[in-house]
Amino acid sequence: MFKITAPLKKTALAALVLAIGLAVFPVNGTSAAGLDQTPIQPNNVGLERVWMCQQALYRRQSERLANASTFIARVQGLIDRANTKGWDTSDVQVALDALGAVIPTVQAAHDPGIAIIASHAGFDAGGRVIDREDAISTVKSLTEVLKDTRSAMVGTWKALHQALREFREAHPRQVTTPIT
Repeated sequence: MFKITAPLKKTALAALVLAIGLAVFPVNGTSAAGLDQTPIQPNNVGLERVWMCQQALYRRQSERLANASTFIARVQGLIDRANTKGWDTSDVQVALDALGAVIPTVQAAHDPGIAIIASHAGFDAGGRVIDREDAISTVKSLTEVLKDTRSAMVGTWKALHQALREFREAHPRQVTTPIT
């Protein structure tokens, strides 16, 4: 009996190893579309994701531009308060004036994006790709608007931020110790 069970065990083990090995490979094969078949549609998930991210970036830029006048007025108020204390705010004032002067140019570079998003050529209302070529050109167009808006700023936000940082380092806040 031992002579028969040993080969059966080895055969069963070999069949089990073969079954596990074949389970790794896909069951159905792939084939190219024939002349009478429709071509395989490319995966548009990445394109749809880029479109959604670009719209979010555009909205963020729109919000920042809408709040620019409030921000400028707030910083101007801080500069006026510092001037009453006799502090030198000339660098911050120059950076703020440069920012205020460039806002109309930035807005003009930003405005074409709303028409691109409204037309959403190549995409349906839900952001799904309808026509891949049109969708790609739409994404490229909105990319250019976003880049033009950033380049129109010409580093004025960074210059103002740097001027404010240097001002804070030159005039640190006075910390009062609480009375116990």
